[in-house]
This record gives sequence, structure tokens and C-alpha cells, in this order.
Amino acid sequence: MKIALFYHSLLSDWNHGNAHFLRGYATELIARGHEVMVYEPRDPWSYSNLITEQGEAPIADFHRVYPLLRSETYEGVALDRILDGVDLAIVHEWNDHSIVRRIGDYRAKHESLRLFFHDTHHRAVTAHEQIADYDLEHYDGVLAYGRILRDVYLQNGWASRVWIWHEAADSRVFYPIPEIPRTRDLVWIGNWGDEERTAELREFLIEPCRALGLDALVHGVRYPEDARAALDHAGIEYGGWLANFRVPETFARFRLTVHVPRGPYVRNLPGIPTIRPFEALASGIPLISAPWEDAEGLFTPGKDFLIANTGDEMQEHIRSILSDAHLAASLAEQGRRTILQRHTCAHRVDELLAIYDSVCRAAASDSDPELAGVSAITAS
Repeated sequence: MKIALFYHSLLSDWNHGNAHFLRGYATELIARGHEVMVYEPRDPWSYSNLITEQGEAPIADFHRVYPLLRSETYEGVALDRILDGVDLAIVHEWNDHSIVRRIGDYRAKHESLRLFFHDTHHRAVTAHEQIADYDLEHYDGVLAYGRILRDVYLQNGWASRVWIWHEAADSRVFYPIPEIPRTRDLVWIGNWGDEERTAELREFLIEPCRALGLDALVHGVRYPEDARAALDHAGIEYGGWLANFRVPETFARFRLTVHVPRGPYVRNLPGIPTIRPFEALASGIPLISAPWEDAEGLFTPGKDFLIANTGDEMQEHIRSILSDAHLAASLAEQGRRTILQRHTCAHRVDELLAIYDSVCRAAASDSDPELAGVSAITAS
């Protein structure tokens, strides 16, 4: 198939956690023999911030790690040229409303194109008007990365066909590196951002590290002065931005990591873990998570990772992993096994192609009984 993917940015992961999955499923499609091209706006904010902060070196590193991937800007280019002969197009939700509408208008005139909108964020419930303003009339449906998000689209009438399509780990890039010795205690990788989890980070990350005197490291961007001061007071090293594809080698140097989900996901989108647990489990590092409800049964808490309901429980779990090599190894092995069995980009591409085929079959038969209403192909 000829496939066009419209991303915010392929090249940059600066404050752009979706880059992991977007790169991973594109790579998987190419590996299966599909012709894939990625399009993005000119100088998107993630790319601009990365270049301003880090220069051009990260872009060269990206091309070394992902030699199959390339992107072009869609600005100033006629959609007729971009979409001519394309079988499948996916538009990620961080695109501007105008390009979403224009691609939909093209689809209305070209019945052979299958077109999907891909939502991987909490704005559908926290910034309702931003998603409501997208014109999805001519789209074949929405790929939503959680059941609750699917339901929001259906209940609001934003789309009549919505499939659950969770993010997953790129197992080509995220895997254990046992030759690197685990010489340090705890690493956390995540952006501060918008005060969405300030209290949670203090309770589940900063205070446990301070109380236990851990050799700890934090990577991420958008940390204000008071946040960096709190890290320093707790004895936590701040490492700044880290290329997403360098995360596995960083994990390999530490005995454990933690997951601290943002408040909007915990409160409004239960069942959606974001990409961070997938990254940790795929990399074979023991994981402890602050509370989130695995409403869709993606994992097995207690086996794949531990759940800490309070800061005190977080400290207890950290002590246990650091002192019990068998527990640490069991968590790392079981967590990675679950990823490889259920949650890789290869699994998600299988699901995507099944969705594509079902839409094509429905169009060919001029009927839609299987796809009507809330029916969906779900991650399993």
C-alpha cells in the first residue's frame, strides 16, 4: 500500500512523547513492504525548540537510528500531489485544524482513499472545544488510544466510527541492554509541563528519593526553577532533554524507574497509561507506578510492575526492589514478556491493517453493519 502519515513532527521528540509510537508504527509498516511517507508542518514547535536548545546534532542522530524514516513539509504543497495514489492516510491530532479539514475535503472527492484521525491526548476531555472544532465529516473514522476516549468521540457525535488503538513499544529500539552495568538507583524520564502532576511528582518521586538518599537522575524538559530547586534539594541529578531513542541505554544503568501519570489521565481518562510504561517494560527495567486504573486490562499490576498508592508505599516498593534481586528480575522479565506478547508496534500494525481491511470490505459491499455505532477493533 501507499501510505501518508501527517504528524506534528517525526524528527523531534522535544516535549513530544507521541514520537516514540509514531516512529515505531511507521517503521513497522515500511518493514512490511508498504510505501510510507510522513508529512509535517514547517518548523513545528517541538522541532523549533529542539534545534534552539540542542542544535542540529539530534537530527543527525535520528537519521542514524531510523534510516528508513523520512519526512517532508506539507506546507506550500498541493494535497493532490501528496495524496495522489495513496491508499491509507492517518492524521495525528497535533495537526492544525485547517490541514485536518483540507485532507477530509480531499477524501470526499476520492473514494479509494481510506482516512483516519489519530488521537493520543487528553484534550478531548480537558480542552473540549479544540477537538470539537476538528472537521472529521469525511474521515472513515477515528483511532483513539483508549476506550474512554473512544466513548467521548461517540457520545459527542464527533465521529460515528471509532476504534481503540493504544500506543505500544517499538521493540526494534526499546529492549534490554544487559552489557551495561546497573550502577545507579532510580531514573525518571518525563517532562514537567503545565503543572499537571506537580503534587504527584513531589509525593511519588522527589520525596522518596530524598528520604531514601537515592542515587537518582531525572530527564525531561520544561522544568521551572522551583522544580529544579526541589530536585537539587532532594539530591536528584537533573539531566535535561534526552533523545527518546537513548532512553533504553539510560534505563540500563539504573535499578528501577517509576511512572507518575499526569492528573488529567488519571482523573478523566482511566485505562490510558501513556507511552512511558511501555518504554520501561520493553527495556527490561523494574517499574513502580503511582496510581492509575488499568481499566482495559493492558497489564497485570503486581506482576508486570508494582503500584504505589501513597508516597510511603513508593518508598517501601523502592526498598524492596533495591534489596531483592529476585523481585527485581521477576518484574523486569514479566513486564518485558507482556510487551512482547501484546504491546509492540507490530501488534498495533496488525490491528491497523485489520481496521483498514474492514473499512474496505464495508465500502465494497455498500453496507456497514459491523462498523456501525460503537463497534471497534480493540487492542488485546
